[in-house]
Amino acid sequence: MLNQKNGHQPLSLKALLLLGLAAFLLFLPGRAVTPPFDRDEPRYMEATAQMLESHNFVDVRFQDKPRYLQPAGIYWLEAAAVSITGMQHQRVVWPYRIPSLLAMSGAVVLTALIGSMLFGASAGLGAGLLFMASVLVAAESRMATIDSCLLLTVLLAQLALTGALRDRQQGVATPIKRALLYWGAIGCGLMLKGPVILIPSLATPLVLGMLERDFGLWRRMRPAWGWLLSAAILVPWCVAIGVVSHGEFFRNAVGTNFLGKVASGQQAHGLPPGYHLLVFLLAFWPGSFFAACVAPLVWCARKQETVRYLLCWIIPHWVVFEAIATKLPHYVLPTYPAIAILTAAFLAQGGDVWRNWPARVWGKVLLSIYAVAWALVGIALAVAGPTLVWVLEHQISATAIVLALGVLPLVGLATWYISRARLQQAALSSVAAAVLLYVGLFTVVVPQLQSIWLAPRLTALVQAHQPCAESHVVSVSFSEPSLVFLLGGKVLLTGAENAAAAVKADAKCTVALVDQRDTPAFMAALGNKSEDAVSLGTVGGLNYSNGRHLLISLYKLNTSPKQ
Repeated sequence: MLNQKNGHQPLSLKALLLLGLAAFLLFLPGRAVTPPFDRDEPRYMEATAQMLESHNFVDVRFQDKPRYLQPAGIYWLEAAAVSITGMQHQRVVWPYRIPSLLAMSGAVVLTALIGSMLFGASAGLGAGLLFMASVLVAAESRMATIDSCLLLTVLLAQLALTGALRDRQQGVATPIKRALLYWGAIGCGLMLKGPVILIPSLATPLVLGMLERDFGLWRRMRPAWGWLLSAAILVPWCVAIGVVSHGEFFRNAVGTNFLGKVASGQQAHGLPPGYHLLVFLLAFWPGSFFAACVAPLVWCARKQETVRYLLCWIIPHWVVFEAIATKLPHYVLPTYPAIAILTAAFLAQGGDVWRNWPARVWGKVLLSIYAVAWALVGIALAVAGPTLVWVLEHQISATAIVLALGVLPLVGLATWYISRARLQQAALSSVAAAVLLYVGLFTVVVPQLQSIWLAPRLTALVQAHQPCAESHVVSVSFSEPSLVFLLGGKVLLTGAENAAAAVKADAKCTVALVDQRDTPAFMAALGNKSEDAVSLGTVGGLNYSNGRHLLISLYKLNTSPKQ
């Protein structure tokens, strides 16, 4: 059983600030050198850039099409970051990623704070480190998408609930500020991704109330009037977008985007239940093994109040997203802080707990298999850098190899500690391996992978050969949003026939990007003008979004008189 006492003192402000600074520094490398990561990230970037250009902060658009998927909150945050940095007239990526950097750094701090409020300072610090070091967190913190900011609002709501839970344990009234934080966080979450925040934030106190047959924690949140605060944050924009879009936003965002993901897998992401559990090994690495190790103990302690509270945070959210048809790894990200807290709390019990754990032979076998899989994932991540540079760029990167040689011994040391049931030392070793891995990956490896970053190289090709100050660009074979963003939104994504028609209509100022597979159709559509088509340069590489190898040429019609 978990050693649990009421009235744990949370981590000191100094410790939380140092942890937040460590998270900030860990998440910082790579965000300036990594191009827009297709496909979602550049869609947010381009829509935000257009919002700043048009000064229309209600009707979100990607080129000439409305982007009626979620409310405008994330676009406002990114627009604010870009404006503050003075980069609104430049298509550089790092300002758009500032909200995710700050939000995920804050999420690490809140994870540690909640963990320490429930189980003490050691458990809180361990939870913050395990969460900070996970693969999915390292990836999401570097992308200008919603999920890091949404997670921060989830944790703010859970912080209010945790405070109310402590008030209940101590037999004192819950101050109104907790209810204001709770409903304010929910309102902000609604402005980011609609009703998604309601799953963890409402399910936690309501499911807990059903299990305990006492909804006292829920009543401490003042639901009779608290929802009005959330509504006050959300409703003004809803009214504005309803008027502007004539109700189309709600039909698309709710009917197509939200309910559509429940009924069927969208964008080729339909997968059966169990997907998130399978991906957890990688997504929460290195904490995934330790979470699996403590899972039986967590279940045995499920009737303890704080454990039950965290399970009511995790299980409803996890079940919902295992059940819906569309699945992506970040859908269960809001459960990761709670998993990290439970894992760290049981790891803090000390080595004696683990020497004969698990007790049964079949449990030892299953856990050993999972440990081997965990170690293999660690080895694969360690060697991924130099392997990618060799496979994609046909180069040997000495720096990437040195970094891999630094990560591998730490993974090996963690595995050795696991075999000796020294899980605390194993966790620290694996966290150190993860930190070194991410720093090396985003500072050394990513900048060398030029073949997969087609959009920046195509943009450079266009800018080097644009025939007019206001050139028109048509792309036939590469339609990724990253190209749209980097070219300032001024690119027409179309087929070979329409591209040929556009080039013929304005031969002086129009250029076309055409892959070798589409070149015959493009030339055929040009007809007798095909003889005047001139290639201004060629870019080759891999479109990682669909796995196609492309060799794209920039074509223009020669308008100079023939001799």
